[in-house]
Amino acid sequence: MTFSLNTKIIEPSNTQNNVDNAIILLHGYGGDGEDISMLSLGWKRFLKNTVFLCPDAKERCKVNPTGYEWFDLSNEDPKYILEESKKTENTLLKFLDEVKKKYNLKNSRIILSGFSQGCMMSINLGLISPENYNCIIGFSGKIIDKIDLEKRKISSTKMLLIHGDADEIVSPSSLLETKDFLIRNNVEVETKMIKNCSHHIPIEASSLALKYIKNNLFL
Repeated sequence: MTFSLNTKIIEPSNTQNNVDNAIILLHGYGGDGEDISMLSLGWKRFLKNTVFLCPDAKERCKVNPTGYEWFDLSNEDPKYILEESKKTENTLLKFLDEVKKKYNLKNSRIILSGFSQGCMMSINLGLISPENYNCIIGFSGKIIDKIDLEKRKISSTKMLLIHGDADEIVSPSSLLETKDFLIRNNVEVETKMIKNCSHHIPIEASSLALKYIKNNLFL
């Protein structure tokens, strides 16, 4: 079975074992699946029987044509951005259905993770899907539209959100705003602000994420 999105796939080291879990890694604006797949290098040996799936967004990034974008940011109108992100939601929901069918997995065995734009999409997917995913790990993101998401929320996937206090692309205040939104909407959330960290995923963030994943996959 091929996926509807071009996808970098990192299979479990022991291919004789069944795939019991899947971690979906969503790249940031102007990135691609190959970029975000680097996260799996530090996690893979601790997560047996886990497949990592790192899809490319459908659209080439207008700012960085060698990469991709989950939604267009060339038009800064919030209504336009919301409409574009909803189109991507449908694309990713289709992709997730394909993953579940290919590996015979329930939502409870799937983790969503993403950086920046990928984090934003992960948060939305974790709250608008009919059934909770195992958990979400978000790096350097925010909620695209709080009013819209509150209206459409039907699930409450638990989350770990990590942000750098020196992020020059997505304001560090977004972490506190997102945490407040999630708490008010009865979503279990943990947060970590990393000192002297700009818009990237440092080793500390990757290590915290791995610990959170292990705690939730192997309860």
